[in-house]
Amino acid sequence: MPLSTPDDPGTPAGRTESYDLVVVGAGPAGLAGAVAAAERGLSVALLDGDAQLGGQFYRHPAPGLGAAAPEALHHGWAAFDALRRRWEGSGGVHLPQHHVWTVAGERAATPGAGADGASWVVHAVTGPDGDDERSVAVRGRALLLATGAAERHLPFPGWTLPGVIGAGGAQAMLKSGLVLPGGRVVVAGSGPLLLAVASSLVTAGARVPALVEASGYLGYARRPDVLATGPGKLVEAAGLVTRLLGRGARPYPRHAVVRAHGTERVEAVTVARLDGDWRPVPGTERRVPCDAVAVGHGLVPRIDLATALGCETRRTVDGAVALVVDPAQRTSVPGLWSAGETAGIGGALLAMTEGELAGTAVAARLRGVSVARPSARTRSLLRTRARLRAFADLMAAAHRPGDGWPAWLDDDTEVCRCEEVTAGRIGEAVEDLGAGDARTVKLLTRAGMGWCQGRVCGPAVACLATRGGRGTEQRPLPASPERRSPAVPVRLSTLAALDPDPGED
Repeated sequence: MPLSTPDDPGTPAGRTESYDLVVVGAGPAGLAGAVAAAERGLSVALLDGDAQLGGQFYRHPAPGLGAAAPEALHHGWAAFDALRRRWEGSGGVHLPQHHVWTVAGERAATPGAGADGASWVVHAVTGPDGDDERSVAVRGRALLLATGAAERHLPFPGWTLPGVIGAGGAQAMLKSGLVLPGGRVVVAGSGPLLLAVASSLVTAGARVPALVEASGYLGYARRPDVLATGPGKLVEAAGLVTRLLGRGARPYPRHAVVRAHGTERVEAVTVARLDGDWRPVPGTERRVPCDAVAVGHGLVPRIDLATALGCETRRTVDGAVALVVDPAQRTSVPGLWSAGETAGIGGALLAMTEGELAGTAVAARLRGVSVARPSARTRSLLRTRARLRAFADLMAAAHRPGDGWPAWLDDDTEVCRCEEVTAGRIGEAVEDLGAGDARTVKLLTRAGMGWCQGRVCGPAVACLATRGGRGTEQRPLPASPERRSPAVPVRLSTLAALDPDPGED
């Protein structure tokens, strides 16, 4: 039986619904954590901004589109489908189209408080875009953050042209809307996601004239011991490459798209060879005609909710910032767990493994079950996590962006698209006005103050701010990302309608 019972689903706006565990994010990690906790008797609320389960990785078409085989564009669909069926039979509560904008902790232990005396209030706005006239507060005795990741975008001249989109964005268009970004799509950037995106595009009927990888793949050879633990991944990658070559895709290892050309939309790109620091090699430029570009340079963890609560962070091998978690997926904040890409990019299987570990640990903590000796299942999960995390770290090191990428830019290149802040203005803020971090650059230029709140330009602005503006002076990277709330846009009326609660921080 659940340790506590959720309030009536018909709870009016403004009243708080209470659960043992609140999970934010219904992707592989959040879904696995919610299932593990619910099957162990906890009452669980699973919140997500999308209408369906699966997150970004298992994004699939809306039922109204009539897709006959949505699994055709996914890897590991059977594992997700089995997890979804378990969730549907677990008695947990799915709260779709709930966009979490902040989380508040109780100042002190209260009657019924959960793990480590903690209790949490999760505030969300509802609707497809969070624009319904209703705000929701959900209370949990424990909190699991599984907020996933976002694409890392590195700008280049012409990247604001229509037809230039993120690699993950192209995949999302295809998976959820069954829409191709164009007929001839150059896939570019760095990281294993490129192969999956290119394969999905050719499966759906697009032509990929060029597969442009900035890093190449020789970095994997430095750790043959780690490669040996994941032979299936190597076979999968080789199969994708063979298939793409058979469909006419030309690989460009150690190259990058350094400029997009066009008037009304992209018509071609310039591809150039890169040196070991990711600077373009003069005289190696090649023009490739296309009508769309899908470009991405890996993923970065989405940890804004966690850092706003004071969670400890670490620098990953590819320069991103991730949360520090213990073997049970607990963060440094008592009563708060995290799983999946928030602890470091690693893929769906690793996310599911970490989610199950977290859900199991929360259930044991709230039920007062001793875990002096982990169960056989937990020991197996720990071994799987160690193996997958080692492979993930190898991938991150192999595809880490080189420090010389700002050499792609000219002073007129827009870095912050929302506020139209150019690389030249950021360079002036750093070199002439003394800015040495992303926050100061934002205050001087408005970079990151637009609608996306830095989610697109943030990594690039931070890199330019801490590396001398135009990549000429090396400065240490910041220790942690900026803390701020709200995590998503909310109306002033939503803030005004909140009832003051003296028990919340």
